[in-house]
Amino acid sequence: MFLRRTNIQEKLILAKRKDASADQIINEIYLLLNKDEDALKRIDLNIRSKDPIVKNDFNIDLLETQGIYHIRHIKKIAIEYRLRFLDSHFFKGEIPLEAISKIKTLENNHELELKGFKILAPSKLFKLKDRDDPILFAPIGNDYYYLIHKWGRDLHPLRKLLMWPFKSIINLIAVVIAISYLVTLLVPNGLFSKESSSFQFWVIFFFMFKCIASIVIFYGFALGKNFNPAIWNSKYLKT
Repeated sequence: MFLRRTNIQEKLILAKRKDASADQIINEIYLLLNKDEDALKRIDLNIRSKDPIVKNDFNIDLLETQGIYHIRHIKKIAIEYRLRFLDSHFFKGEIPLEAISKIKTLENNHELELKGFKILAPSKLFKLKDRDDPILFAPIGNDYYYLIHKWGRDLHPLRKLLMWPFKSIINLIAVVIAISYLVTLLVPNGLFSKESSSFQFWVIFFFMFKCIASIVIFYGFALGKNFNPAIWNSKYLKT
């Protein structure tokens, strides 16, 4: 069965639509903001800059509402798909020319110099080159961000399901219990005694649970892993 890859930009749009307060975004932006072409090198320096920028003075009348996202929408998607939302200078991949072109167009239209870029992408893209679905944002202010460009291929359609165990300790324990139960069912009857019983089943289950849980705990501590809510905006490598 063919499964369609997950488009994170589409998920962000859905997250904003499902938010009861999303319709108020444009009004908040109007209250927030009152108010050619630069060299590629300058834009690249701004993308790689480590200077903290909290807002850009966009012309609100020129912004497309579908490109405006609050931090809560971005956080929701980042946690569900185990992505990171970090300053662009942490990004180790290539910024495509199309993204640079869109930045130049925005700067010309809004008569400003864009700074403080953020990128939403899988953790590995902040360590090595890859091409899975990065999204470039620029801060508007007051925890709002403007989506500039998305490139690369869409995420695997099962990524959300595969990342579900890492959303919380409860989810992880539930998965370990489920796997332990399934593995216990695979143990042949009478392997440890001539007669099978429910007591024997639960003893084997408990043994399987301890083994699998130990592997999960060792893996988590050895690699410094953490849960999605703790890493979505973390700058540290081992998360």
